[in-house]
Amino acid sequence: MARRPRPDGSGDTGRVAHFLDLARETIPPIHPAGVPFVAAPAAVALLGRRHRWIARPAALTAGACAAFFRHPKRVTPSEPGVVVAPADGTIALVDEAVPPAESGLGTQPLPRVSTFLSIFDVHVQRVPIAGTVTTVTHTPGAFVSADLPEASRDNERTTMTIRTTAADGAPGPELAVVQIAGLIARRIVCEPSVGDSLAIGETYGLIRFGSRVDVYFPAGTRPRVSVGQRAVGGETPFTYLDQ
Repeated sequence: MARRPRPDGSGDTGRVAHFLDLARETIPPIHPAGVPFVAAPAAVALLGRRHRWIARPAALTAGACAAFFRHPKRVTPSEPGVVVAPADGTIALVDEAVPPAESGLGTQPLPRVSTFLSIFDVHVQRVPIAGTVTTVTHTPGAFVSADLPEASRDNERTTMTIRTTAADGAPGPELAVVQIAGLIARRIVCEPSVGDSLAIGETYGLIRFGSRVDVYFPAGTRPRVSVGQRAVGGETPFTYLDQ
């Protein structure tokens, strides 16, 4: 006699549904930009499933790409003026430096925090603070290792400047977030355009494969992170702005 599902959903059907819910909560989705990189080797693995020397490397490649392009959910802090990490990775620099000329932030050194992303880190970038995009500029350049200080100056990069809004609704201070290509990175994705309104913590771009993200703060800002600290994109507070 066939087993009937229990009315309370605790039978086989309920267990399967519960397992699927757990899987959705545990396994992060893939960023849309990574779908072709996962689908292609997965298709090769499927077509060559009768040949281990084809299927296994292809399946491993698909799994590695899925891990690289993972896009986990994050819970962003809501304190007034908070600036969060734009990326997962290790804090490589906490210093002052002249911001990129295309940022429009002047020629004087400003507080800067640089986050280095290894190939094992989540590679999506998140908006560090809510505001309106005032500039987006892509600058061609070299591809030296992204953990070197000169990468900020020499490497290919995309610079986005954000104008914040003060508590009274007036224009607030500006900051710049710079996506920097690394030694083997050859593609920067930055989706916003000038005039777009961005929410803190929302995903705005991606770099592949190994990179760095710099944030330039208004003069006088005191970063709350240290070199060597691990940052979680969209969650780790970098500093607080007086708005």
